[in-house]
Amino acid sequence: MRLRDFDALSFDCYGTLIDWESGILAALAPWRKRSGSKADDEAMLAHFAEVESKIEAEHPTLLYSDLLAATLREMGDRTGVAATDAEARGFGGSVEHWPAFPDSREALVYLKRHYKLAIFSNVDRASFAHSRRKLGVDFDLVVTAEDVGAYKPALNHFETGLAKLEAMGIPRAKVLHTAQSLFHDHVPAKRMGLTSFWIDRRAGKAGGGATKAPAVPVTPDGRATTLAAMVEMHKAEA
Repeated sequence: MRLRDFDALSFDCYGTLIDWESGILAALAPWRKRSGSKADDEAMLAHFAEVESKIEAEHPTLLYSDLLAATLREMGDRTGVAATDAEARGFGGSVEHWPAFPDSREALVYLKRHYKLAIFSNVDRASFAHSRRKLGVDFDLVVTAEDVGAYKPALNHFETGLAKLEAMGIPRAKVLHTAQSLFHDHVPAKRMGLTSFWIDRRAGKAGGGATKAPAVPVTPDGRATTLAAMVEMHKAEA
């Protein structure tokens, strides 16, 4: 696979461009402190991944900010320490404060010179607007869960996004789906016949963090541990 063979990059955002694990843990801190939980960060992220994916499957049209609030409420119910309304609301609105990975902005500015850039994200429009400002580029296409009434790994983002890219003159064979989550992104990308590139932000860590393990084996076509490393691969191809 050559990166320069593609005309568009379709990105997952959270976990790939935005450091959602740091953001999630920071937003959970008030409830964790009050609950006296002894679970470490990795266990807390795994708990989040299980509950969030369950609610996404059960309530595909729920706005992501409301879904985050519902996730914390269920996490509280499961652990016997109910989240307060203020804690749930704070967690629901926390995407605004989730930081970009240090390399995301500079890498995206570079990639924008070579590709059309698209976002296929499990988020609502208002939440993504905050992240968009952190990332510092104008994306050519943004497809959110709010737009398609579903959450990945459902195929709605891909079906809608690929149709829009094709209308822009870019066939799916020229689209490289670029993402961290094997569960949310690489499995459905392969179902859609896409080439995919893994930004393995959790390289060297055990478990899946804030993302579930994929239900079926999946092998991305390329891999780098950071977006900056992907940029260096692109430069090396020249």
